Amino acid sequence: MDQVKIGKFIQEIRKEHSLTQRELAEKLNVSDKTISKWETGNGLPEVSLMLPLCSLLEISVNELLSGERLDEKQYHNKAEKNIMDLLKQKAEAKKKIIMGVIIVLITILASVTLIVISGLIDMQIWLRILLIVIALLIVGTGIGLACVLDKDAGVYECPNCKKRFVPTMKAYVFGAHTFTKRKLKCPACGKRSYCKKRLSSE
Repeated sequence: MDQVKIGKFIQEIRKEHSLTQRELAEKLNVSDKTISKWETGNGLPEVSLMLPLCSLLEISVNELLSGERLDEKQYHNKAEKNIMDLLKQKAEAKKKIIMGVIIVLITILASVTLIVISGLIDMQIWLRILLIVIALLIVGTGIGLACVLDKDAGVYECPNCKKRFVPTMKAYVFGAHTFTKRKLKCPACGKRSYCKKRLSSE
């Protein structure tokens, strides 16, 4: 899905209905900054807002996701494409999660092997220290790569306002977490809570 095209389409239809960003935001109970973000292509409306937005703009969800008005023939073709795009987005997110797990496993195996070698084999002190330092560097690099992949694999959903968002790396790293949730501050409602991991922004 082309976020920039969708944003321009939202802006065009909003203006056709003689609505300002603030007026549309008030009708949807979001901030005008949220509308601006959609219209500049920096984000998409979350699922819970798509139907109300489409109802206000008198368009279909398929037209919204396509970023253009559709005739009957185009409607069916675009519907299939939009579904495939969502499936592809989820598949890519799963692939990143699996890659992150593999990296962590390889990191643990490599670092433990080096530490065991440094402890079992008779060698000079400097070489033993060097092996331990290399093991620590491997651990740090592996964890860093796994964090980057996991952060970019999908989005987090606020349990309060249902907004889906991608956290900053700092918020991601320092947020307390379980396997499927992370404590984050929602950019929409401002509440800090355990947000659930989702594989797609839709």
